[in-house]
Amino acid sequence: MSDIGNIGFIGMGNMGVPMAANLVGAGYTVTAYDIAADRAQRFAQDHAARAAASLSALGGGADMVITMLPSGREVRQVLLDAQGGALLAGMHAGTIVVDMSSSAPLGTRALGAELGRRGIALIDAPVSGGVPRAKDATLAIMIGGEAAVVAVAKPVLSRMGQRLFEVGGLGCGHAMKALNNFLAGTSFAAAAEAVMVGRRFGLDPAVMTDVLNVSTGKSFATENLIKQHVLNGSFATGFALDLLTKDVGIAADLAEEVGVDAPIGRLVRDLYGSARDGLGANRDHTQAAAYWEAQAVRRAAE
Repeated sequence: MSDIGNIGFIGMGNMGVPMAANLVGAGYTVTAYDIAADRAQRFAQDHAARAAASLSALGGGADMVITMLPSGREVRQVLLDAQGGALLAGMHAGTIVVDMSSSAPLGTRALGAELGRRGIALIDAPVSGGVPRAKDATLAIMIGGEAAVVAVAKPVLSRMGQRLFEVGGLGCGHAMKALNNFLAGTSFAAAAEAVMVGRRFGLDPAVMTDVLNVSTGKSFATENLIKQHVLNGSFATGFALDLLTKDVGIAADLAEEVGVDAPIGRLVRDLYGSARDGLGANRDHTQAAAYWEAQAVRRAAE
């Protein structure tokens, strides 16, 4: 595997655009693709990059292909199942695929085996930090894969993230990401419930949050979400409810797959699933707090 020069980037969403822009800024030749062709064209115009007319065309000119898509299902689809125009059709042996999406770990291992039979290397490198840290290239990146392939990919990843963690073999990055988001989702659900109970008793939620943030109940949710997005009603983190629901579901499924009884995982999965079904998949994940409170009030009145 040689040095990376040409990078195909698939997924021009809220995270993909700033991540790909940082690669352009670092001097890489970036070719963009999105199922919404106008997004790729807009990115190319705004960032002196290219837009691919098809997945197979993108694959043919790339030393590395990065996917930043909603789930492993879409990653598999663009690689293998795009009705004859799949990415793999245009790729050459030795190309590296870096899946930075939040995908199911066992699915990643199965995909890696399929690609490996065709001489294509796969690593998983999901991220944490959201849009602000994507913009300033300070994401935390959790990397799983063969050490030699990871070594080639790390200079590219370092242009998008500040903290790079090699967490194990293929699929381990996706497992780490799912478990991290399970913890984040759990702490947000717990913080939202604590504030709800306190408000019903007569506590000021803003004062509660101040107390929590200098006490042992402090978490990312209390420091960055409760006042900033829930109490003021802005609900504007940019992280969709459906995506967090998917991630906590991956964590709960992983527990079952490795034979661990994880009752908290199942509870949190069901909480977010209920909020997603009640509010809609594209709502901001912090709106789940308002949904849970409304449901609690309704049940109390029955």
